[in-house]
Amino acid sequence: MARVLIVDDEPKLGALLAEALELDGHEVARATGGREAIARLGAEPFEVVVTDLRMPDVDGLAVLRAARAHPAPPEVVLMTAHASAESAVEAMKAGAADYVTKPFANDELRLRVRRLAAQREAERRSDALLARLTPALVAESAAMREVLAAARRVGPTDATVLLLGESGTGKSQVARFVHYHSRRAAGPLVEVHCAALPDTLLEGELFGYEKGAFTGATRRSGGHLAAADQGTLFLDEIGEIPPATQVKLLRFLQERRFVPLGSTEERRVDARVVAATNRDLEAAVRAGAFREDFYYRLNVFAIRVPALRERPEDVLPIAERFLEARGAAGRLTPGARARLRAHPWPGNVRELENALERALILAGDGDVREEHLAAPAHGVPAAPGRGPRAGDVLVPGFDLDAFERDLVAAALERAGGNKAAAARLLGITRRRLYSRLESLGLRADDGDRD
Repeated sequence: MARVLIVDDEPKLGALLAEALELDGHEVARATGGREAIARLGAEPFEVVVTDLRMPDVDGLAVLRAARAHPAPPEVVLMTAHASAESAVEAMKAGAADYVTKPFANDELRLRVRRLAAQREAERRSDALLARLTPALVAESAAMREVLAAARRVGPTDATVLLLGESGTGKSQVARFVHYHSRRAAGPLVEVHCAALPDTLLEGELFGYEKGAFTGATRRSGGHLAAADQGTLFLDEIGEIPPATQVKLLRFLQERRFVPLGSTEERRVDARVVAATNRDLEAAVRAGAFREDFYYRLNVFAIRVPALRERPEDVLPIAERFLEARGAAGRLTPGARARLRAHPWPGNVRELENALERALILAGDGDVREEHLAAPAHGVPAAPGRGPRAGDVLVPGFDLDAFERDLVAAALERAGGNKAAAARLLGITRRRLYSRLESLGLRADDGDRD
């Protein structure tokens, strides 16, 4: 149970109260005056303080103020035989959790302390869970410290958040950080990778659908928005959604209402929206590829997450944390550290982590050295002075599917697993890359680590 401090200048009453609270399993300490109580509060941690209001040396309000000034302040219950509306208001304004008037039944005080102790235990468990769930983002650089400061400011609000930045910079981690620093932290966090869903499926997956709404709709589906009720909906790669879905999302952002596919009934959902994109949405608006009204609804509170090359101070701390999580702390040699610092990391954090994963395999049980971090060569040997041509690979036994599979895999490895960067290397759209991954039997269901 809780550690409780009883403060009363009447020793007999203090002893009786202590005995009553010990029946509930509380660890109880006693102080016979306000001065002694303040000294004990400075030396020992307590979850609950039960103090008399009127005492000769230092009164209960002084004890209350001293208790609430601690970094982890205990809950305070004030006792008095001289109750008045003014003293009750003053006590509550000063931060008292409860107020009892003498004489009172011991069972009444036991009930109030039990309730406060249970509340503190629930808060402790909630804080511990939050600490485990909240991403431990590396922020040695001033740029990332600004990102986290902005995320903390917007977290407690219900404002829509738009995360901007290259793929692999940590946008999904920042989205989780915002969620777990909001009043919705106990609610669901539903993540949707918009680019991974074909246009024909995206609307139904987001808004849900009724049985028979389209071919293949053999059952009713609530959709991701409904699943995010009382929580947060994270829309990754929001710049990839088609205009028709933009219209429906715009209405939801305005009214928090939507109509599932195949239904005529509106649904209302209380979900906060956090969106992320690596596209220049302003340019997309100018080009007519993204609705202007939808853009302004999304862009309530924008946070730009910098590329890894813009925050070189974070490279080594990220690397050390990654290695520590795999039981390989302290295995980077000075040469390896220098190589990590010198590389521009176009694939950002995902590329860095993949390079370290490969280096650990090559290093075995030894230190990770500079040569373990050398990027493997990819592609087809080209004739001097020009890039590879089709005729260079057309030899007996050539297998087009196998070649395409190797080419896509090589692009993903070169991009550190970042699908947007791999698509750029291949000269195709990200949506087309997902389609090719599916048709080639490669894994296309892993979301990019933004």
